[in-house]
Amino acid sequence: MRSVRALAAVVLYLAAFNPAFAAEKQGGILRMYHRDSPGSASIHEEATYSVNIPFMPVFNNLVMYKQDVAQNSLDSIVPDLAESWAWSGDNKTLSFKLRQGVKWHDGKPFTSADVKCTFDMLMGKSTQKFRKNPRKSWYDQVNDVSTNGDFEVAFNLKRPQPALLALLASGYTPIYPCHVSPADMRTHPIGTGPFKFVEFKANESIKLTRNPDYWKKGLPHLDGIEFTIIPNRSTAILAFVAGKFDMTFPTEVSIPLLKDVKTQAPNAVCVVEPINVSTNIIVNSSSPPFDNLDIRRALALALDRKAFISILFEGQADIGGTMLPAPAGLWAMPKEMLETIPGYGPDVKANREEARKLMQKAGFGPDKHLQVKVSTRNIAVYRDPAVILIDQLKDIYIDGELDVVETANWFPKIARKDYALGLNLTGNAVDDPDQSFYENYSCHSERNYTNYCNPAIEKLFDQQSQETDVAKRKKLVWDIDKQLQEDVARPIIFHGRQGSCWQPYVKGVTIMVNSSYNGYRYEDVWLDK
Repeated sequence: MRSVRALAAVVLYLAAFNPAFAAEKQGGILRMYHRDSPGSASIHEEATYSVNIPFMPVFNNLVMYKQDVAQNSLDSIVPDLAESWAWSGDNKTLSFKLRQGVKWHDGKPFTSADVKCTFDMLMGKSTQKFRKNPRKSWYDQVNDVSTNGDFEVAFNLKRPQPALLALLASGYTPIYPCHVSPADMRTHPIGTGPFKFVEFKANESIKLTRNPDYWKKGLPHLDGIEFTIIPNRSTAILAFVAGKFDMTFPTEVSIPLLKDVKTQAPNAVCVVEPINVSTNIIVNSSSPPFDNLDIRRALALALDRKAFISILFEGQADIGGTMLPAPAGLWAMPKEMLETIPGYGPDVKANREEARKLMQKAGFGPDKHLQVKVSTRNIAVYRDPAVILIDQLKDIYIDGELDVVETANWFPKIARKDYALGLNLTGNAVDDPDQSFYENYSCHSERNYTNYCNPAIEKLFDQQSQETDVAKRKKLVWDIDKQLQEDVARPIIFHGRQGSCWQPYVKGVTIMVNSSYNGYRYEDVWLDK
């Protein structure tokens, strides 16, 4: 008996002084502000984590990145709706055994038919169509998805693609119900996840409630999650500091605002991490004047990347190519290789002198400036760097006028190529070249906003994609990334780092360091109060 009492005392001591030993508490509503009003509730039809953060808790994937491991990799992928998976000997078939007894939020059973329906829609093979399909290119190598009874499914590939499993683990790859139309999923999503959709009031709020029949017993811990939409960052931060919110919108607190939080709410838990979101210039290369390669190269040469980072991040951001820089990024180009690319060298003055010569060659100069609208999304993380870009372009005879576009209209606008020059943020949902290269640079991708198309480099995309030797694949990826920058396909200005804060009683939060899209299941989050 004394031994039992002694053990109990040790457990109580550990729980009091080590959060890892504290028992998770059930109940409570997690209150968070949201940075803007998403275009819809359909993850598959949107291209922003403004959708993933509030709606990922509604769904499950076949597999997912382990939610308490900060760096996404193939090693951190765990089962979700699939109990297990296996590759065929020729690496051209990926098979999954599915969980039994899982129900959709409306009570209907989950089966392999739902998996097939989801991916048939993503591949454009079903009678029901998505209004937008920004990640269709992810599945270009999938011939078809086949079922074997209600609880087995197989992805049959045209050629090996080791990264397919990584793509399936993304927060952008939930399984949708076969019996609910794409239109209904935009306004009232039905999932199998830990939280059920309650309501979405545009420009006001989004509410979720606990799924009492969740197939993971004992989860989630929370009774619900409520998001209040507050587009003004300063107003939202003040509300967090005042205790009106339990958590900030993840990876949305700028470095300067982080200082305000720590000053006014010193007990708040705050972290600053890379988010695998690049701030870049998009140029409509299919229309004048940016169909002129000299003008595009002048744009790239004009950039003072360190100035952007100093002004916006107080030095806490990273310079890189398409892939996220190290150490967070798994595919980062070596620094010495990066600095051989025009515009990446340290001599900004010499770069701009070369840029002015290119502009004069194109017919512009001190007495004839190029007048252009610089379009961008109407939220601070887009507007602020757009203002700096406009200021830097003055040095090379380009006069830019800021053109702000509301979120619901931004992605449709640039997908239509209804712009000349833009300041954009490109998030890599998965830290893998297959996602970044095919989605943003392949000739027919819906997310190829600049009309860049190079069949020769697309062959290299395929070559790296099927390479199973990681070291060989990395060298191919670096060469491709270098060529994309030299082609001015989508000039990368910097890779941002952003802050996330939560009240000290919020437990179980992990901020991913190489994707801001995959860590929002919230089933493990709990409130210690």
